[in-house]
Amino acid sequence: MKPILLAFVLAAVSACPAAETVPLTSLDLGHLHFEGWGKPQTDKSFVGKPLSIAGQKFEHGIGTRALSTLWLELDGRVQKFSASVGVDDAAPNEAASAIFSIIGDGKKLWISGTMKRGEPSKRVDLNLKGVHSLLLKVDHVAESNTFDHADWADASFIVAGAKPCTVNAPAEKKVILTPKPPSAPRINGPKVYGCRPDHPFIYRIPTTGERPIRFAADGLPSSLQLDAATGIITGAAPARGTHTLTLHAKNGHGQATREFKIVSGDTLALTPSMGWNHWYAHYNRVSDVMMREAADVMVRTGMADVGYSYVNIDDCWMNATPDAKRTPDPLRIGPFRDDGGNIIPNKYFPNMRAMTDYIHAKGLKAGIYTSPGPLTCGGFCGAYQHEEQDAKQFAEWGFDFLKYDWCSYSKVAAGDKSLDMMKKPYALMGGILKKLPRDVVFNLCQYGMGDVWEWGAEIGGHSWRTANDLGAELNRIFPVALKNAEHRAWSKPGAWNDPDYIQIGYVGDASSEGAPKPCPLTASEQYSFMSLWCLMASPLFYSGDMSQLDAFTLNVLCNPEVIEVDQDPLGESAQVVKLTDDTFLMVKNMEDGSKAVGLCNRGETKEVITAKWTDLGVTGKHIVRDLWRQKNLGKFDGQFTATVPRHGVVLVRVK
Repeated sequence: MKPILLAFVLAAVSACPAAETVPLTSLDLGHLHFEGWGKPQTDKSFVGKPLSIAGQKFEHGIGTRALSTLWLELDGRVQKFSASVGVDDAAPNEAASAIFSIIGDGKKLWISGTMKRGEPSKRVDLNLKGVHSLLLKVDHVAESNTFDHADWADASFIVAGAKPCTVNAPAEKKVILTPKPPSAPRINGPKVYGCRPDHPFIYRIPTTGERPIRFAADGLPSSLQLDAATGIITGAAPARGTHTLTLHAKNGHGQATREFKIVSGDTLALTPSMGWNHWYAHYNRVSDVMMREAADVMVRTGMADVGYSYVNIDDCWMNATPDAKRTPDPLRIGPFRDDGGNIIPNKYFPNMRAMTDYIHAKGLKAGIYTSPGPLTCGGFCGAYQHEEQDAKQFAEWGFDFLKYDWCSYSKVAAGDKSLDMMKKPYALMGGILKKLPRDVVFNLCQYGMGDVWEWGAEIGGHSWRTANDLGAELNRIFPVALKNAEHRAWSKPGAWNDPDYIQIGYVGDASSEGAPKPCPLTASEQYSFMSLWCLMASPLFYSGDMSQLDAFTLNVLCNPEVIEVDQDPLGESAQVVKLTDDTFLMVKNMEDGSKAVGLCNRGETKEVITAKWTDLGVTGKHIVRDLWRQKNLGKFDGQFTATVPRHGVVLVRVK
C-alpha cells in the first residue's frame, strides 16, 4: 500500500471511536414508564430477589412487569442490542406470563411470543444500525394481570457513537376535537329513566344551549313538578308503569323536543350512571366543601347539561382511629358511633343532610361509600353488624347511591372464599336497600371476585366492579376494556359492568395518594379512555379534580354524541372483533339499528384499520359519522378505513 494511502486509512480508523458496550442499567431509567404498585428494580427481580429465569441466574438487568415501556433515542450508530428475556422465577403466580417486543423507528424489530414462568430465557441479538428511535416493551398475554414479572437480563448496547438516551414517550398536542355546543337548545342524557313508585324523584333535564332556557313537559305525571326556568323535575315518583313524556327546551336561538320515558317499577339505573367521585383526586383529604364545589362545577362547566348527575363521596368521610391505614389528621379521628349506634361523620362533614340538600337543589344526586367489613379500605368505620341502621341513616341524609367496598370483610370471611361468602354481604345490603323509602343505586365494589357479573343483579346490584383499581395502572385501559368486554352478556338495563372511573385531567398519584397533577395519558389515550368506556356501556364517573377542569378535559368528558353511545337504552356492551395483536374493533348495537364502532389501536405505532361491513353485520351503503368531530364522513360501501394513532380509538357511528 502506498504511504499516502496507508496514512489516510490509519487516520480514518483513528477518527472512528472503537465500539463500546453500554449496559442498559447504566442509562437513566427514570423514563421507564411503569404504572402500578411497586417499581422496577436494577440488577434484581421486581420483588427484589436475584434475577432468575428458569433457574438461570443473572447478575445484571432490569426486573419489571407487564405493562412497561422504555423509549430510547439513538444516533443511528448503535450497532446491536443484546439481552436474555423471560418471566422471573420469583413471580408469585404459576400463571405469570409476558410478551417482550422491540420496536425501532415505528417498525416491529423483534417479538418474543408468549413467555411463561419456568420457561428458559430467549436471547435477543438485534442489529440496530440506522435506528434512531427504540422502544423496549413488556406486555400482558391475553389481557392477564397475574403478577407478570419480567426481566431484561444482561441487557446491553454495542455503541459506535453516542450512548443511547432514554426519553419520554412520543409527545402529542392536545387537540380539541369536539365542537362547542350550538346556541340553540339540545336535549341530552338518557331517553329512559327508572324509579320506584312514590319515592322522592329528582331529575335535571340535561340540555346544552345558551341560557336562559325555558322548559316544558307534555304528559308529566301529576305527582311531579317541572321548574320551567331550571329544567329540574321533582316530586314523588309516579304510579307503577311507563310514563311517556315529551320534553321541550326553548331559548332565543331555537327549540328542541325529545321523548323521555319514566319507568316506575323495580329497576333503577336503566342506563349507566354518570357523575363524579372524589377518590382519585382527593383521597383522604375530602370534605363537605369539596363536595359542594364539585356540584357547583358540574353545573357551571356544562357537565350536568350532558348527563352527569351524581356527586359521590368515597372513603374517609367517617371517623378513624389514630393508627388507621391512611393516617388521618386529628379532625378525622374520633368515635365511630354514638350511644345509639349511629355512625358519626368526621369533622369535615358537619351536616350530611345540609350537604345533600345543597346538591339536590341543583337537580343533582348524592352518593356515599362504606364497607361491609368493620373498617373501610382506609381504616375508617365500616358497616359490619350495623348494615340496616347505616342504610337507613344514608337514606335519611338524602343519599341516592351507595358504593359498597369489600375491604376488611376478608377478615369477617376468615379465609372462606366460597361463592356464598362472596355473595353474603352484598345480598344482605341489596335486600335492605330495596326496602328503603328512597331510590339508592347500588354499586358492588368487590373487584370481580366470584364472577360477580353473573349474580350481581340477582342480589340487588346495579353495577359491579369487574377488576382491581385502575388508578395506579392507567396504561392498562386497553387490556381492561378487552377483559371487561368479555362479560358483555351480562350488560343490560339496570345491570352494568364497571371497569372503574375515568381518570383524565388532574388526578392524584394512586400509589402515593398525592395531590392532583396532570394525568400521564396522551391526548389520544384520553380520547380512547372515554371512547372505550362508552362502547362498553360502563358507568361514567369522572374522578379527577373538578377545580382544575380545562377546556381539553371538558371536551373529552362532555361530547353528547359520544355519551349517547354509553346511554343507549338497548344497554348492550360492544362486541370485540380482533384484527391483529395490536388492533381490534368494538362494535356496539344501538337501539335505532345503527352501530357504534371503535377502530382501536393498542399498539405503539399508528395503524391503518379497516372496519368491514361483514364484521359489523351490515350490508350496502352506510353513512359513517365521526362522533368526536360530530360530522358525517360520507357514504361507504362494504367497509370504512381510518388511520388510528398510537393508543388511539377512532369512534364512528354507522347507519
